[in-house]
Amino acid sequence: MKFDVFTLFPEVLAPYLQASIMQRARERELLEVNLHNIRDWTTDKHHVTDDTPYGGGGGMVMKPEPIFAAVEGVLGAPPSCPVILLTPQGETLTQKKAKSLAENDHLALIAGRYEGVDERVRQHLVTEEISIGDYVLTGGELPALVLMDTLTRLIPGVLGDPLAAEKDSHATGLLEHPHYTRPAEFQGWGVPEILRSGHHARIARWRREQALRRTWQRRPEMLEELDLSEEDRAFLGNLEGARGG
Repeated sequence: MKFDVFTLFPEVLAPYLQASIMQRARERELLEVNLHNIRDWTTDKHHVTDDTPYGGGGGMVMKPEPIFAAVEGVLGAPPSCPVILLTPQGETLTQKKAKSLAENDHLALIAGRYEGVDERVRQHLVTEEISIGDYVLTGGELPALVLMDTLTRLIPGVLGDPLAAEKDSHATGLLEHPHYTRPAEFQGWGVPEILRSGHHARIARWRREQALRRTWQRRPEMLEELDLSEEDRAFLGNLEGARGG
């Protein structure tokens, strides 16, 4: 998968891309990330990329000329792949949305700054807008990293366990079950005996029930969209009964 990222601060993204899973994916040529400094496409000696908003008001707005020049200079006109603007106004990133975006083998990301980008960028260059949550950050660099990290995990061969991404929280529609590792006892707290039993079917059911319990406790609205088995429904019914009692 290939990303072209357009930003005013490429140095913010570079360290994260050089670590952990994303670096290994790049080394194995499963992932390609190209960082482009929008300032390189300015034409004035001061490399100005923002200006005051028409109509007045505080803050500065990113100018359309360098953004268009950067994206079209790298990707052509029209761009050869989807162009995503990271913005609080965008569609919220979910695991379902990530799977949809991961069907593309090439994406361009624009990291906004200041009060945002000139509206003509949204209307005539961007194909999609993505938000990572209902809050405001200083710029789009962190959301760009979040999006790339999320999509990288979905690239076949990136994770050591080929089924790992399918087991993550939200990937199954449930929050993930609890995890334990050695030591078996720590400060008087033990590991559930069933996980040490070696009985794979019982362990699988325990994990399913713990995932159901955790989702019921923390994100009950997620259960409404799931196709639950009779066994699942009975387990949740017992939880409801215990709470009601």
